Amino acid sequence: MYKVILLLILALLLLSACAPGTLRYKDQARPANFFHGIWHGWIAPVSLIWQLFDSSIRVYEPNNTGWTYDFGFYIAIVGGFGGFALSRKRKNK
Repeated sequence: MYKVILLLILALLLLSACAPGTLRYKDQARPANFFHGIWHGWIAPVSLIWQLFDSSIRVYEPNNTGWTYDFGFYIAIVGGFGGFALSRKRKNK
């Protein structure tokens, strides 16, 4: 039981290490890029819940490279969440 709790805590720490809105992206010289957009799209549900407790955390990083970040973010959102809906089989009536 303790191993499961420890793994859960470790997983949450890994997921939140590069969350949007943290001090990592405050530097204007290194804005969030395409790969950061993919990561932020994948951890969007975690960021959304975390934002309720910490107002500095965002779901979307405003300091980004532009359309490349947006593209990565939307690919991760649609691929991660929209993919579930597309993979369901429809029943024939």
